[in-house]
Amino acid sequence: MPGGRLTRLDRECIAEGLAAGLDYAEIARQLDRPTSTVSREVARNGGPRRYRADRAQRAAQQRARRPGRNRRSAESSTGTQAFEQAPVADVITRLTDLFIRSGEPSTASRILAVLLTTDSGALTTAELTRRLRISPASISVAATRLVNQGLIHREHEGGRRYCYVVDENVWLRSTLGAVHTTEVLSAITHESADLLGVTTPAGLRLSEMSLYLDHLARSLQNTAESWRTRVTAENEP
Repeated sequence: MPGGRLTRLDRECIAEGLAAGLDYAEIARQLDRPTSTVSREVARNGGPRRYRADRAQRAAQQRARRPGRNRRSAESSTGTQAFEQAPVADVITRLTDLFIRSGEPSTASRILAVLLTTDSGALTTAELTRRLRISPASISVAATRLVNQGLIHREHEGGRRYCYVVDENVWLRSTLGAVHTTEVLSAITHESADLLGVTTPAGLRLSEMSLYLDHLARSLQNTAESWRTRVTAENEP
């Protein structure tokens, strides 16, 4: 059973578990830690209703900086522990926060951040479960969302084993997906403007919106095509 101090990701998992109505024992099982560790962590940081991962992390960092406290030795830099150590953990946290601010759910954001910071860009469901310390079901739901968005793809490894992969074309596919969505929005707002009448205030507003969205879609398409041409030229022998 893992020892050592709780990490930022541990605390985020605790906060998510509490928000989902899980008891301490279930949260502890997901973290592979004693139930007492979770209950003590929650109790010292405001209780189950007031627990916040970021606030608990800051409090832990302040306690660690107090003089006279023993410093634990660094954990091994291999396997699951490696991605929890600075600077990797810091990069994961920054990327996760960025994706959350852009509208992605927390678990999907964490999965994408972890995949982007691995050398291979690929992790199995079991590996993601161990690293993020959340259930395989939660991994499956969040990863499916990312697959549907074109941000990652899923490879079947036999049986019920899957591997989730992020590659160098992720942002190109994401941009092309945004082009399609924007084109659909442009078409809908154009049709809506015609139905309301372009001489009405609402119709004029929707017509202007349609023109802007059409311009945006064309700009994104041109940018994506320009990038693809550049990459193709660079990869030619």
